[in-house]
Amino acid sequence: MAGPDGPESRRRVHGTPGPRWFAPDRPIRVVHGDASMFPGGLAALLLQSLHPLAMTAVADHSDYRNDPWGRLARTSTFLAYTTYGAADDAQRAVDRVRAVHENIRGHTPDGEPYHAADPHLLAWVHSAEAYCFLTAHQRYGRHPLNAAGRDAYVADMARVATALGIENPPTTVTGLRDTLHTYRPELRLTPQTREAVHYIL
Repeated sequence: MAGPDGPESRRRVHGTPGPRWFAPDRPIRVVHGDASMFPGGLAALLLQSLHPLAMTAVADHSDYRNDPWGRLARTSTFLAYTTYGAADDAQRAVDRVRAVHENIRGHTPDGEPYHAADPHLLAWVHSAEAYCFLTAHQRYGRHPLNAAGRDAYVADMARVATALGIENPPTTVTGLRDTLHTYRPELRLTPQTREAVHYIL
């Protein structure tokens, strides 16, 4: 967990007693605890930027250009609470994100409306993250998962996705790839995408 509140967040995530969403042996804990999350996260941002609605929402409502480390801190803290934290804290983290998403809406430069709480748009962001986190882990992670473990990771991620308001998220690697494939007609390179990719790279 990054940022000025990192030490306190770590103490709360790992020191708060009570049940967790995921047991210690679950694949989501293996993947999210590995340094492969850094290239996985960058890959996810690049892939997500290809959806014009998602990219416009980020461009219009995020200060990622001026505060990239703050965005990283918030994302890493959310992942920590939902992956390792007490169930009540995990739910509160999800509730905060859902409240933020509810107020993010607008139109692309082409006039297409977007709403960050749209389950279809959320499913794109989620699927891109899950795919990139898992792919990076399999390539760079210390303990790559077997086939059953890869499916279990996608199923673990589906638990978080459902809490965020995503309807019927994929629970297997095959389902995850199929979901990504259904979005291909919606993806395109926009000026906002080019700007984000240039910034990230």
